[in-house]
Formats: sequence, C-alpha cells, structure tokens
Amino acid sequence: MKIADKNTSAYSLVSDALEKAEKYKDYNIFISLDKEGALQKAKIIDEKIKNKEKVGRLAGVPFAIKDNFLSPAGNTTAASKILEPLKSPITATSVKKLEDEGAIVIGRTNLDSFAHGSSTENSYFGPTLNAHDKTRVSGGSSGGSAVAVALDIVPFATGTDTGGSIRQPASFNGVYGFKPTYGTISRYGVVAMASSTDCIGFFAKNPEDIDLLMSITSGQDPKDMTTLPDYYNKDGRENAAVAGAASEPHDDAISESHNATSESLPTAGPHTIGIINDFDTDSLDSDIRAALDSQIDALQKAGHKIVRLDMPTLKYALAVYYIVVPAEIASNLSRHDGIRYGYRSKDARTLDEVYGKSRSEGFMPENKRRIMIGNFVLSSGFYDAYYLKAEQARTLIIKEYEKAFSKCDFILTPVSPNPAFKLGEKTSDPVAMYLEDVMSVPLNLAGLPGLAIPVAKNKDGLSIGLQLVGPRRSDKALLEFAKSIKKEGE
Repeated sequence: MKIADKNTSAYSLVSDALEKAEKYKDYNIFISLDKEGALQKAKIIDEKIKNKEKVGRLAGVPFAIKDNFLSPAGNTTAASKILEPLKSPITATSVKKLEDEGAIVIGRTNLDSFAHGSSTENSYFGPTLNAHDKTRVSGGSSGGSAVAVALDIVPFATGTDTGGSIRQPASFNGVYGFKPTYGTISRYGVVAMASSTDCIGFFAKNPEDIDLLMSITSGQDPKDMTTLPDYYNKDGRENAAVAGAASEPHDDAISESHNATSESLPTAGPHTIGIINDFDTDSLDSDIRAALDSQIDALQKAGHKIVRLDMPTLKYALAVYYIVVPAEIASNLSRHDGIRYGYRSKDARTLDEVYGKSRSEGFMPENKRRIMIGNFVLSSGFYDAYYLKAEQARTLIIKEYEKAFSKCDFILTPVSPNPAFKLGEKTSDPVAMYLEDVMSVPLNLAGLPGLAIPVAKNKDGLSIGLQLVGPRRSDKALLEFAKSIKKEGE
C-alpha cells in the first residue's frame, strides 16, 4: 500500500480514494463518507512530513470501516434503522490503533443489518453489488468493505467475522480476507453480534498488508476481557502458555492442542496441508471443486504434503451455529429498546408500545428472525434440549480440529459451496442462505484463524476463493504461508 512521504502526499491519497468512492457510487458500497474530516487529517499528516516530524507506519493511507465500528466520524448505524441516529462518543480500539499509525478513515461501508446475513441484502440501506457482476451479491455481512477493496477504492478495510462475514465476501469479490484467532484483536467499540464468535479482521489485496495490519491492531485491551496477550508480534511458541491462560470460550478444551501444534509448525519449508473429505459433497460447485484440485496440485508441486481428513462432526457445525449465535444475538440486541439511544417509534403511547413498536419498526426481518430463534432456544424447557446440547456439540467440533491439527500444519477448504449468487435468489429462503455458511462457521465455533485467498475465476467471471485454516494463535505462520503460496504462483 502507498504511504505518504516526501513524494506522495496524504492529501492526494485520500482525495483519490474519495473520487473513486464517488465513481463507484452505484455499487452502494458506503453508507456515509467523511470527506471533510478525512481531508483535514490528510493535511495534518502532510504538514508533519513537511516539518520532518515522526509519522506512523500507515501515514496517509485511506481506509474504510464496516459500519458497526464505533467512531465519532459519522453515525454508526450497523446498517439498521434502529441505530441510524447514533453518534458515537468513543472510537473502537482497532480503529484508534490504525489512526494512531496515521491511517485515515474515509467512510463507513455497508453490511447486513447488525451483521446478520451472508449477502448484504439485509441492510436497511439496500444491498451492495458484487465487484465483478452487478446482478450478484457482494457476500456478507461485510460486503461493502470487500467491494471497497476489490474496486481499489482503498487498500484495506475493516470487517467483522462471526461465521464467515469476512472470508465469504472476500471470496466473492476476489480479495484476501482474514479472520484472526478469537481474542487476537479487541472487540471494544464494535457493535456486538455474538460475543463468543465475533472476530475483528481485514480485507486487503495481499497477505503482506494484512500482516502489517495485524501487527498494529493485535494485543490485549483492558476494555475487552476476552483479548489475548500479544502473541502475534512475539514468538508464538514461546508465548503459547501465556496465551492459553487468557479468559476465552472453551479455552481449556483447546489450549493444550494448540500448544502442541504451535510447537510443531515448521517456520519455513514444506508444510503438511489437510483437505477435509466431508466438504466434498454433491452441493459443492464444480468450478470451486476444480479450483481446490488445482490448488492441491500446485501445493504438491511446490513440495508440500497433502493429507486427507475425515471430520464427521463438522456436519453439525451449521446447526450448532444457528442455535448458539441467535441465543447471543437475542441477548446483545435486548439493549436496543427505544429508550436509551437510537430509534424510537413516534406512534408509541405507552411504555410497552415504545418497546414493541420501536423494535418492530427498527429491526430488519432477519434481525427479528434471529431474536426469536435465540429467545426460543434459551427459554424454559428448551434450554437443555437445544442450547446446552449445541454447546456440547461445539466442544466436539473443537476436539475434531485438535485431532486434525495433530496430522497437519494447515487445512485448505472452500470458503462456501457456491460462487456469488444472484441478487434476490435466496432472500425468500433463509435456510438456503444459511447453507452458504456451512464451510465457514466451524472456524468461529472453534476460535481458529482463517484466511480467504483468491485463486481463480469461473466461466462467468466470478471470483473463487479458498480458505487456509490454522491452529489457534498460528495467525502469523498462516499469513507467512499465504505469502509463500502467492510467490510460488507468481
């Protein structure tokens, strides 16, 4: 990415990004742009460079934030009506760290409302269009951020990944998308979806840029008690025991396995790559299967070893996800009641009507669907039958990955069973939409890092991505491996 220096001004970088944002306005990428604020920040950085003052590693680099990251720049809406008027008094920790290094937010990108969706069609502001085909979805929930990078408006953008919301739109639009190990980057100042699976990550055109962004944003945050000590910028093997002591969901079940696998991960040279047999089903698109086979051949020619993995427990991951996550959504969205902040119905006359009408008018249909599912599985008489069993199955999924990583260093899988689908194709069938997440949600349930890598285009010109998966806290090694794959393919 271009950094402002004596030859390239921050003002020109930001101006160029804003011009491109206007040029591609019909893609519905941005919910809002902060033109005046971004240009003013660029002027300040240029003045520092002129005066030979110290500037950060991202001096003058324009970037976009998914509109569920809190920041005083513009309203944080989470693409919802119920939050549309919200002016945040705080800045998300991840955004602050980027800004402290000189990066400049130019605007807020579109998403599925409250990040509930796989297509960005659930946005109150309308869908974002695919970067390569305007008749198709951009993916979700971080569709706006993915398209902003794919169309070269900005060199990187932030996203959140609860079940594939970075990796799937990255795959649909032909860019890199990284979901770190759970707890690597602070979630403070980001509108919560499901607290035990939410991860902060990035879109970029190459793994080198993501590596830099991770080195800046990772680390423990006293404002987020689920964050891990900064293993990313240190030797992961040396710090595995410290990281394993942090407070995080299911840590006892997974820390022992990760410590073992992180010790055995080669730092260079041939790797052992696992291929999950259970993902090779009749529902997998033929072009995606061909892209996977081609990548396997390329890895073998480069000297890497391929092993086949049977992971039968993963077939339960989607069912587990759509019990656990709606339960946490119902809890997190209970704060949006029309009383404290955000939208309040003008027609409400009683307290009950304030609650009922504000939520009814303020939430999108998919928000309501997940709230209802969540409240159902947490209700008396159904908690043991659904939620408790789902959490038990989640532990089995974690152990399944432990077993897999005793046989390989990384795992390579498709991101989703299909390339970008047509706008409106799945909106009337929630189950069909949920099935798009079948290959991405297991990572979030287990807290593993995953990187979507662009590998091909199909006969219709649609991007096809695959995902690399590593053991917990192997984020640095995963990105280094992705760099080597990129160089081998050049």
